[in-house]
Parts: sequence; C-alpha cells; structure tokens
Amino acid sequence: MKVTISRKAHFNAAHRLFVKSWDDTKNESIFGKCANPHYHGHNYELIVSVTGEIDPETGYVMDMKVLKDLIKSEVEDAFDHKNLNLQVPDFFDLNPTAENISVVIYNKLVKHLDKDKTIEVVLYETPRNFVKYSG
Repeated sequence: MKVTISRKAHFNAAHRLFVKSWDDTKNESIFGKCANPHYHGHNYELIVSVTGEIDPETGYVMDMKVLKDLIKSEVEDAFDHKNLNLQVPDFFDLNPTAENISVVIYNKLVKHLDKDKTIEVVLYETPRNFVKYSG
C-alpha cells in the first residue's frame, strides 16, 4: 500500500526573470515587471510530498523529521533571504522562474531519498500562482 506524506515550508527570495542575450525591451515585453533590473521578491510556499510503502516496523513512509531537516538544509538554507540570480549557483545560468526553481528543488531533494520512493514538489510563488513537479 502506497501512502503520500507531505511537509510544508517557506522561504523568501528575490529574483529577476530575464534572458541575458536579450535587450531590456525584449525582456520587459516577455517578463513584464518581473524583468526589473533591480529585482523583486516573493514569499514562496513549498510543499514536498513523498510517496512510498509504509514500513511495517516504524509505520512511516519516511520520518517527517528527516524530511523537515532535508528541506531545511537543501532548500531553506540555500534560498531563504537570497537573491537567486546572484547568490545561488543553480541560477547563475538558469532563469529562476517558478518552474525552474521547482525542478532545482526536486533535484536537490530526490538524491537523498530511497529509490523506492517518489517525490512531488509544489511551489507557490504567490497564493494564486504555483507549479508542480514530480520528475
């Protein structure tokens, strides 16, 4: 029997959406206010869900404390109160859209999970705008 557990977290970060090879006019036409050269920020909400079999001894799919600590070390410590474009190496050459951020988070977390488990990342950039990624 497969069960899904979820952990919610958050981080605050600034970013700028732009393509380096485009001029400011083209970036503004595609990304609007998000192309502001002085950056802008979001209060991101993150939900990480892990699906797997229940361990018959512990009753866990995964220890929630382990998941909490993993999210803190791999995501919150790396992204919280940072300028994603300038301070997070993952985004030096990758546009930090919500889509790309969710894939980066997934890749940071999935490598720490047992191979028999699957993961889904849901990232809210605003209360109404969010993305899901599950590999």
